[in-house]
Amino acid sequence: MYAYIDGKLTFKCPTYIVIEAGGVGYQINISLNTYSALANTERCKVYTWLHVKEDAHTLYGFADEGERRLFLHLISVSGIGPTTCRMMLSSITPVEIQNAIINADVALIQRIKGIGAKSAQRIILELQDKLKKEGPDSLISMPLHNTVRNEALSALIMLGFGKQVAEKAIDNAIKNGGEDLTVEQMIKVALKNL
Repeated sequence: MYAYIDGKLTFKCPTYIVIEAGGVGYQINISLNTYSALANTERCKVYTWLHVKEDAHTLYGFADEGERRLFLHLISVSGIGPTTCRMMLSSITPVEIQNAIINADVALIQRIKGIGAKSAQRIILELQDKLKKEGPDSLISMPLHNTVRNEALSALIMLGFGKQVAEKAIDNAIKNGGEDLTVEQMIKVALKNL
């Protein structure tokens, strides 16, 4: 529902922040990773995810889009909720979590409070192939300037194609159609090559 909230940081503690945007103060739950990323800022942009339950609507915030995407992957695992994900992101860095999943490092994931052996194995089982398919660091690194090529590549990955396969298709599309293609044209040409 909310992609991000950009505004004045009016309150900050290790578990949540309050951002004032448009005259409204948003209380946003954060991880320690995000807390340290917002060290000495007055104004910030926090990527968000809204958790809706019968009795509450809770906002979770992340310092960057990569951390939010990792969070969304983690909550897709059966038995892992937003509170557990926040604990994971507070215990070890997103890069360490991603590497632990890709390398099937059950011991590292198990060291996180609230994660037992079965949960750690389930996380690895359900996410390892997804993260390998997207390529190393795909969740963590985000392009700073979205070019037409990067947007088309992201769209193909979201459609379920592997990163390397999508990159080859995009490169072929550029070679055949030129660099003046729009995002839509590039995706269409690339899909014909896949």
